Amino acid sequence: MHRRQLPIGIQTFAKIREADHYYVDKTGFIRRLIEEGSQYFLSRPRRFGKSLLIDTIAELFAGNEPLFRGLLIHPHWDWTVRYPVIRVSFGGGVVRSRAELDEKIRELLDDNAGRLKLTVEASTLSGRLGRLIQQAHAATGQRVVVLVDEYDKPILDNLTDRETASAMRDGLRNLYSVIKDNDAHIRFAFLTGVSKFSKVSIFSGLNNLKDITVDARYSALCGYTEEDVDTVFAPELDGLDRAQIRAWYNGYNWTGEAVYNPFDLLLLFDAREFRTWWFETGTPTFLVDLLTERGFFTPRLAHLRADEALLSAFDVDHLTPEALLWQTGYLTFTGSRRLGARLEYTLGYPNLEVESALNDSLAKALIGQPGQASELASRLYDVLVAGDLDALRAHVESLFAAIPHQWHTANPIARFEGYYASVFYSHLAALGLDLTAEDATQLGRIDLTLKFNARIWLFEFKVVELAPEGRALQQLKERGYADKYRSRCEPIHLIGIEFSRERRTLVGFETETL
Repeated sequence: MHRRQLPIGIQTFAKIREADHYYVDKTGFIRRLIEEGSQYFLSRPRRFGKSLLIDTIAELFAGNEPLFRGLLIHPHWDWTVRYPVIRVSFGGGVVRSRAELDEKIRELLDDNAGRLKLTVEASTLSGRLGRLIQQAHAATGQRVVVLVDEYDKPILDNLTDRETASAMRDGLRNLYSVIKDNDAHIRFAFLTGVSKFSKVSIFSGLNNLKDITVDARYSALCGYTEEDVDTVFAPELDGLDRAQIRAWYNGYNWTGEAVYNPFDLLLLFDAREFRTWWFETGTPTFLVDLLTERGFFTPRLAHLRADEALLSAFDVDHLTPEALLWQTGYLTFTGSRRLGARLEYTLGYPNLEVESALNDSLAKALIGQPGQASELASRLYDVLVAGDLDALRAHVESLFAAIPHQWHTANPIARFEGYYASVFYSHLAALGLDLTAEDATQLGRIDLTLKFNARIWLFEFKVVELAPEGRALQQLKERGYADKYRSRCEPIHLIGIEFSRERRTLVGFETETL
C-alpha cells in the first residue's frame, strides 16, 4: 500500500491534489448540494474541514478541471463553464470592535473585486457586496457563487463581551442580508461556521437559506467515516489498535453516519500516539466558566436531552449550555424521537477524547485548584487499580479538603446540591474509564457505575444536614442495584457517599463488597 503525505493543517484543495497527499473525496456530496438547491448553511465544530470544503467548492465553480480528475464529480460537471466566485472568510485574525469588523469586511470585498477585475463603489458595506455580486454577473454573464467561511467568528471571539458581540452580530446581519436581496444574481451560496445562530438574530429575512446542519444525508459532509479510515488511510493503520482509534476519535454524528474529527486522525497517524489532539488546540475556558457559573450537573453530560428549539436558541443574549456544548462539538447526537409535534434529541460525548479532556477541565474548575486536581487524578487511578476501599475513602476526603474555603463562599456553584456529585463525577471521568452516570436499573438509577480492573463500583451520593445518615448505602442495598451486574461474576463494591449541606464537606463514606 502506497503511503502518502498527511495533509495536516492544509485547507487548500489545490495543495492537496497537486502533491501526493491523502484526500477523502467529498465531491459526491457537493454534486448533490448543487443539483438539489442553491443556498445553504452548515454548522460544524472547529477543525472539521469546513475551510477545505469551501475551497473545494470554489475550485469546482472556477472550472479547475485537472484538480478533480479521478473524483466522483468529474464526469458529471460541465468544465466549459466558469462562474465568478466571491469568497469571504473571517478565519484569519481577531477583530475586537465594530470598526475593526467593518475594516475587515472592506478589505475582503476589495480583494474579491480586485481578483474579479471589477471597480466597485458604494456608501455602505452591504451596498458594496450587492454591487460586487451584480457587476460580477454582468461582466461574466454567469450568476455568482458566494462562499462564506467562519461566518460567526467575529461574534464567537467576543462572546464574553456582550456589547461587542452584539455589535458584531448586527454588522454581520447587515452583510448577510445582501444574499437574499441578490438572489437573481446568485448561482450558489454556502455559509459555514461553528455556531448555529437563530435565523432571527443573524439571518433575518434569509428564509431561502437551507440549513443542512442536522440533515442525515449530509452528516458525513465534513469528517472521515469508518470506510474512509479503512480504505483511504489503510496504509497508516499498521501498528495502531483499530478499536482504540474508534473509541478515541470516532462518534461525531448529525443524525446520519458518524464521523471522525480529521484533525485528530491526521495527528494520530503522524505521531503514532493517542492524545487529546483536538481538545488541546482550544481550551474551552468560556464554556467551562458558563457551566460552573450556572451550576450545571456534570453527570448529565453523558445523557442530555434537548429539543430542536433549545439547540437552535444560540444567540448573544441567550446562551444555553446545551446549545453551546452541542455546537462546539463537546456533545453530539446519540438518538432522537418525536413527541407529538416536538422533536427531542439525546446528546452525549462523541468519544473518549472529549469525555476525558472536558471533564478534566471541569474538575479543575469545580475544585478551584488546577494543579492539585491534576495530582489527585493521578492518585485516584492508583487507588482504583489497587481496589483499596479505605484508600478510596481517604482519597475522597483529600479531594474535597483540597477545595479552598473561599471557593465555597465566593462561587454560587458550591450552593447547588449537585455540586459534590459533579466534582467527583468529573474527577473520575477525567481518567477516561468505563463510567456510566445515572445508570438505569429496574428499581431506579444508580448515580454512578464504574467498570474497571475486573471490578464493579456502584456510587450513590446524598446531601444531608450535619451528620451522616447512612441513606446513600441503604438505597444501593434496598433497591438491589447490584443485581444488574451479578452475572459478571466480578467483585461489586457498593459505596455510599454523604455530604453536609451546612459544612459543605464529606461527612459519610460507607462501603460494602458483594
